[in-house]
Amino acid sequence: MSITVGDKLPGATLLHLGAEGPEAVSLGDKLAGRKVVIFAVPGAYTGVCTTAHVPSFIRTKPKFDAKGVDEIICLAVNDPFVMKAWGESTGAAAAGITMLADAESAFTTAIGMDFSAPPAGLINRSARYAMLVEDGVVKVLHREESPGTCEASGGESLLAAI
Repeated sequence: MSITVGDKLPGATLLHLGAEGPEAVSLGDKLAGRKVVIFAVPGAYTGVCTTAHVPSFIRTKPKFDAKGVDEIICLAVNDPFVMKAWGESTGAAAAGITMLADAESAFTTAIGMDFSAPPAGLINRSARYAMLVEDGVVKVLHREESPGTCEASGGESLLAAI
């Protein structure tokens, strides 16, 4: 069952590539007492994720900042090496967007946002969504019906909802 508005996100350990290599990141620590946007993509370097989803949050980041959002996190079922390189190549890292890896799909599966599309080589990946989370509780959640579209989950759509 998928997470819904009003639910508290489960604890999760995600990965970030630091100066010394992969580092564990406690999602609970990132969310505690903070207003955070999390958007998830089916895969780094894939078409819509790279050309539409990430750019929508780069464009809108200053407006989220103005609304009191403490951090924007991009999440994908990829490894932290890929997430770091993708964040650099898209300009997301330079824009201040945090790129985190859910390498084993543990968080994605726990919140019911996992899917597989074997013909595309996407196994146990994340659905495309965006959410506003306050102190660990989902306040707004926009999930795309199809992983190949970025409308409801784009930065502008989420911004308009908050």
